[in-house]
Amino acid sequence: MNRIPKTEISVSSVTLGTMTFGSPVAFDDAVKLTQYALSHGVNHIDTANMYEGYNRVAGSAGGVAEEIVGKAISGMPRGSVIVSTKVGMKVGADPEDEGTSAKAIEKQLNASLKRLNTDYIDLYYLHRFDGSVPAEEILRALQKAVFAGKIRYYGVSNYSAEQLRALLNAADELHLPRPVVCQPPLSMLKQDALNELIPLCAAEDIAVIPYQIYQGGLLTGKYQRGMEPPKGSRADEKPAWLASPDDALYDKLEAIEAGAKSRGITMSAYALRWTLEQPAVVSAIVGVKSEKQLDDAIAAVR
Repeated sequence: MNRIPKTEISVSSVTLGTMTFGSPVAFDDAVKLTQYALSHGVNHIDTANMYEGYNRVAGSAGGVAEEIVGKAISGMPRGSVIVSTKVGMKVGADPEDEGTSAKAIEKQLNASLKRLNTDYIDLYYLHRFDGSVPAEEILRALQKAVFAGKIRYYGVSNYSAEQLRALLNAADELHLPRPVVCQPPLSMLKQDALNELIPLCAAEDIAVIPYQIYQGGLLTGKYQRGMEPPKGSRADEKPAWLASPDDALYDKLEAIEAGAKSRGITMSAYALRWTLEQPAVVSAIVGVKSEKQLDDAIAAVR
C-alpha cells in the first residue's frame, strides 16, 4: 500500500477503473469484477458521476458505474475500500448538472453518495477545470463537504499545471484545504504530464494517480501492424477510435514491445510498471473487462 501524502489514506498500486462499467462490462459482471478486485489486493475503486460505459451520449445522466460500485461494496467494512468519484462533467440539462459551482458540487455529491450507498467519499475529484466559477466558491464548497463528513479529501483531474498552481495559491491565501491528489492522463505514449504537472505535484506533495496508462489498449500488445483489431477490443467496438493508425504509431508500439520482451515481461506489465516509476505516482488506474486482465495487472506489480 502507498500512502497519499498529508492524508490517512493508503492505496494499492493498482486502482480499478470503472469507465467500462455498464458497457462493455454489464452491470452484474461489473459488480462481480469489483468484488473480485477487492478480494485480491486492490483497495481503491475510481469512478465518476458521468460513467456509464462506452455507449454514453454526451450530457446523459450517467451514474451507472457509481450504482455498480455501491452494490459491490454493500455489506463490506467501509474502511476496507477507498472510493473516489468526480464532479464537473455534464450529466443533465439543469445548471447544477455541469461544472463545479457550489450548487453543482452539493447536488452532484449528494447524488453520488446515494448511488454509491455510502455516507462519505474518500477522494472527491474536480473532473475538469471550470473557469466560470471563482476558485474561492469551489474551495469553500469542498471545505463544507469535508466539514459535513461527506468527503475526506479532494483532488483534481484533467487540470494543467497552471490551473493547479492557481488553485493551490487560492487555497493558501484563503487558508482552505488543498487538493491532495491529481489524476492526469499518462502513458508511455502520452507523457505531457511529465513536463510541468507531475513535477509540480512532486514539489507540492500531491499524489498522482494517472489514467489511460494503457492508452486505450494500445500498450497491451493486442494491436499489430497490418492486422485487424481483435474482436471485443475498443477499436473493434468503436472503429472511429483507431480509424487511421499510421506507421509512426506502430514504430513506437513495436519499440515498446521489444523493451518489454527484453525484460521478460508483457507489454501491459511494462506499461504499468513504467507508470508507477514516475515521480509522485502512488497508484495507476487500470481499466479491465475481465478477472484475467485484472490478475495480470496485479501480478505485474508484485
